[in-house]
Order: sequence, then C-alpha cells, then structure tokens
Amino acid sequence: MKEKWWQRSVVYQIYPRSFQDSNGDGIGDLKGITSRLEYVRELGADTIWLSPVYKSPNDDNGYDISDYQDIMTEFGTMADFDEMLEKAHSLGLKIVMDLVVNHSSDEHKWFIESRSSKDNPYRDYYIWREGKNGGAPNNWGSCFGGSAWQYDEKTDMYYLHLFSKKQPDLNWDNPVVRDEVFNMMDWWLKKGIDGFRMDVISLISKPEGLPDGKPGPNGYGSYELCANGPHVHEYLREMNRRVLSKYDLLTVGEAAGVTLEEAKSYANLDGSELSMVFQFEHASADCDPVLGRYARQHKNLPLLKEILSRWQNGLEGIAWNSLYWDNHDQPRVVSRYGSEKPEYRELSAKMLATCLHMMQGTPYVYQGEELGMTNYPWTSIDEINDIESLGNYRDFHAKGLMTEAEGLEMMRQRSRDNARTPMQWDDGPEAGFTTGTPWLPVNPNHTVINAAEQRTRPDSVFHYYQRLIALRRELDVIVYGHYELLEPEHPALFVYTRTLGDESLLVVCNFAESEQAYEIPAAYRDAEILIANYADPAPAGKLRPWESVVYRRR
Repeated sequence: MKEKWWQRSVVYQIYPRSFQDSNGDGIGDLKGITSRLEYVRELGADTIWLSPVYKSPNDDNGYDISDYQDIMTEFGTMADFDEMLEKAHSLGLKIVMDLVVNHSSDEHKWFIESRSSKDNPYRDYYIWREGKNGGAPNNWGSCFGGSAWQYDEKTDMYYLHLFSKKQPDLNWDNPVVRDEVFNMMDWWLKKGIDGFRMDVISLISKPEGLPDGKPGPNGYGSYELCANGPHVHEYLREMNRRVLSKYDLLTVGEAAGVTLEEAKSYANLDGSELSMVFQFEHASADCDPVLGRYARQHKNLPLLKEILSRWQNGLEGIAWNSLYWDNHDQPRVVSRYGSEKPEYRELSAKMLATCLHMMQGTPYVYQGEELGMTNYPWTSIDEINDIESLGNYRDFHAKGLMTEAEGLEMMRQRSRDNARTPMQWDDGPEAGFTTGTPWLPVNPNHTVINAAEQRTRPDSVFHYYQRLIALRRELDVIVYGHYELLEPEHPALFVYTRTLGDESLLVVCNFAESEQAYEIPAAYRDAEILIANYADPAPAGKLRPWESVVYRRR
C-alpha cells in the first residue's frame, strides 16, 4: 500500500460557533480559532476539520450557505480566514473545510433566481415538481421533521428540501450545477486549504422518478431513500477527475445510508473518489427501531462490536476507515457509552479513546472530547437551539409517541446541542469561551472539566489523548495492522488484536462500571503494557470498572 499522509493523521474538528469568541458577542469566530491553534498542535493533531464558516442566514448553524465564497459576518472576514490558514500552516496544521453542496440556503442568489419564474435560467439548479392529489409530489419526510417538500405560491410548484425548508436541494443532474460546485471547490483549493469534509454527500443523486418511500413512525417516507443514488459515484468520480486529483488532499464524505459495499467505491484506495467516508451504522447501534436516535438509550455492546469489526475487516486493503465517537451531530460519548460519575468519568473517557484510536483508520477528535466533556443538563425544551431535535420532537409529540417529559429526556441524551455547548477552556466565567453571553449555555461542570486544569495535570484525559496520538505516529501496527475481534458476544468487554508481521497488540476495554473476569491470552502474559488508563497494573484475571489496557508483543 502506498502510504497517504492522512492515513497516519489525527483530525481535530472545530465547531467555530462554540470554540472561541474573540470579540465578546458570545459567538465563536475565526480570530478566536487562530488564537487557539497552538492548543491543537500541543494535543498532537495535525489536521483541523472546520465546520462551515461561509456566509449563511444560520437556519441550520451554517449548513445553509448563501455564498460559498464569502465568510459569515459573525465569524469575521476573508482576511481573518487567510490569517488563520497562514498561521495553521506555519504550525504544521492542515485545514479541511466543510463542503455543503447537497443543498444551499434559500437566500443563495441561485435559489432567489430559481424561484422567480419557471423559465428562469437558474430554475433547474434545484428540484422542482408539480403537486400530486392536492399535496406534495411524494411522501418524503425531511430529516428535520415534516415534509421534504415546500409549496411555493409564486410558481404553484414544490421544491425539495431533505433538511430545512430553508435548505433547498441542488439538482446534481444538471451539469451546470456541477460546474458551479467544482469551480468553487477549485477556488478554495487554490487558496491553499488541504481538503474537504463533504456534508451528506451520499444524498446528491436522487432516485429516478422520485418514488414514494415506505412510511416511518412519523408518517413520512425516509429521506434515506436518496442515499447512494444512481449517479452518486459517477458524480464523485467526475469531481475527483476535474478537481480533487489535482491536489494532495484529505477528503471525507458524510455518507448517510452508506453500506460496507458502497464504501468500497466511495473510499477505494485507488483514489478514484474520496479518501474515506463517515458511516453511521455504529452511531445507530444504541438507537430505537421506532424513534431512531430520539429514544432513550439502550446500549448493545455486542452489536456495536459487530458493526465496527465488520467495517474494520471489510475495508482492509480495499478502502480506508474513518474513526469517530463524537462530532457536532452526536451527543458526547462519555455520556453515551461511558460514565458521568466523578470517580469514573476520566477512566471511561480514556477507555473509549483507547478502543477507538487503536483501530485501523483516521481518528477524528471533536473539540472537548479530549477533555472528557459531557452532555448538558437541560431543564427545558425551550433551551434547545437544534433545529433537528426540535423538529423530530414536534413530529413524535404530535403523533402521541413522546410526552414532553420524554422529549426533555431525549434532549439530554440525544440532542445535537449537547456537542455544541461552548468549549471549556478554564474554570472562570463562561469557561473562558467569551466575555459576553454565550449563544448556548456553558456546561456548569466547566469548573471541573476544562483545558487549563488538564494541560497541567499529567494523568488527565488531555494528556492521555496526547499519548494515543503520539503512538499512532510511531507504530505502523496501529496504522496498518490486521484487526481481529475476540469475545464477540461478551456484554461488557471489547477485546481485539492488531497484527503486522511479528508485532501485535491486544486491546482490552471494559465498557462496564463493574469488575469483569478476564484472563489475558497466554501469548500476551509477558507482553509490555503500551498504554493503560489505570496507573497500576490490572489484577490477574480481572478488569476493573472502565479499565482499558493495550499489550504489545514483538
């Protein structure tokens, strides 16, 4: 295998709105990011994925773009972006931009023209259809609740929006749209950025004829009917040929509905499409068949192990994995699969990091994950900002599937806002994020969980992440070793090996708050301990609560 730089990289995701505010308006910005770049370098990550900073009316926090070649006023100016990019590169950090081209904002000039008349040259930039039987063209539901179709009185037609009604879907079947997108991408790459994370890129090719989908619990056909459409690989290969192949980039596609077999095309090591994809199977392992992610958690470790292991083995030598627990769309993993109890929070955060970072693929660390940040203790649904959580709650509540009390508990466990509360820099007012009033509240536990304290304490979660990242730089067996799952049915233990030539690792992780019996295989009983989350060795035949140990044999 010819090594690519991104195969040994660790990516740090910044959600700009919540990372660092530089001017006291309560909203994170580009100057704030620039001021904290040394922190990312200190952690050891070498690449930053920047969630959208483009001009946007902020219906979906920047994922509704009104100008792809300008900066959101709240975040600063293009000069601020250029300054940030220059400083990042001077520190050896690469910048990967978020590319949101399944849809635009309804305030983008293309859509303003498109909706003005049926014969406007921009009409076919979007997906317009006549109504059917006095209603929408089909039964598709929006990811954010309600119908995926919005009636537009001016031309007596409906436009498609798989997300908010202010996020009309672009028509990728129109070659002029693809030209516009590819030219815009090339403009950013010439500016010097180092790649793209591509938002819901698996949805850009809609199924022929736009057929009805099987209705879900909310009464609508699933938007995932659009996943992996008939021309998606054709369009991505065209993108690769015309733009991506001309640069040395990291490209990762957010691929809702992607299967293992589809991923072999999206992320093939032949480089014909993307570097890797984000799959969602493992992120759905604790979800509910009726309410999906918006249900009380029911953890199923054997299922989680089966999914992650299938992707590890299925892509080996064919395509490349991405590795993540957290991002701006997921609740905090410590609250999800670990423990918020003071005596176990850091142990569980380190265990979860060990489990993920010892696998094959490129790890992604979401801001605050390296500190063991947790979900926010919401007290009212009125505190929630997230358009997706609120839209789905309203759908389920209206159909009697969820009470208000259950909705609040859902927000505490599942809302995307749990990941979006401000970064916890120190134990001072507003956690050092802003001198003003933050756009989302700061978690009250910032007095205990914060970067300033952890950077000075050698046994902190921050320093543990540092060590994991450094090990990936040093050891080929972590990057390229063969993966094998042990104990597949064990309800509490996640155990696997990585092997490359004569070197092998045994990774043992206890996902329980209780002690577990476990005998280390004979081949590893005299092996060195590479990294562990307890200071003292594990007792023979036992694993303590949330314990993780990596044994190395050479």
